[in-house]
Amino acid sequence: MAARRRRRGSAARKRRQQLRAGAVAAGLVVVLLAVFWSAIWPHLVGVLILGGAALGGWRLWRTDRSIRDSDRQWRQDESVKAGHRTLAEVDVMTGTEFEDFVVDLCRRDGCTDVKRVGGSHDNGADVLGCLPDGRRMVIQCKRYAPKSRIPSREVRDLLGSKVHFKADVAIFAATTYFSGPAAKFATENSILAVHRDHLGLWNDGASLLSLTAVNGLGQGDRRHQKRWKATYE
Repeated sequence: MAARRRRRGSAARKRRQQLRAGAVAAGLVVVLLAVFWSAIWPHLVGVLILGGAALGGWRLWRTDRSIRDSDRQWRQDESVKAGHRTLAEVDVMTGTEFEDFVVDLCRRDGCTDVKRVGGSHDNGADVLGCLPDGRRMVIQCKRYAPKSRIPSREVRDLLGSKVHFKADVAIFAATTYFSGPAAKFATENSILAVHRDHLGLWNDGASLLSLTAVNGLGQGDRRHQKRWKATYE
């Protein structure tokens, strides 16, 4: 008990000594400032001005960055809204309108040099351009009735177009689904097959490049196909 009191007393004395030392140091600083104020104050004012300018510049930079980020997000959202169509609206488009629709989606996602080239002598391509990463792409667009199926021969034709146009990526965008052989051929030959479900995702804001992660998937099981067939037949 006595030892504990001694330790407490010793700690209290150390704190008092530290307080006295701090007070002496503070007093010394005040005295030095008073004595040398005429020489010190220009430097002190300069430091305060520089500090204030740096703080103000940092706040302006943060504000500018926040505004730019908000503006970028707003433009992205507006771009998605502007390009958005329901699949029912897409179903009644003409072939040319669907090609233009695909062009708009590509441009929304940052693709460059995108142009529609479809026609009687299109060599199997409807849209040409470059992906955001610089790779050249060729796109075949098919605005078919929902109950139709994309046959494998049309996907094979796109592979020939890829070679003809010296493209790095071939994309088949359709308003319906692919037949089993067509879907298999597409995945085996690295063709991005954008069927009806994936077209809906793309239209709703998913990027074109993100669809590569689900290529060959999403056409549903037998029950899904049965309901789909009953809906459109």
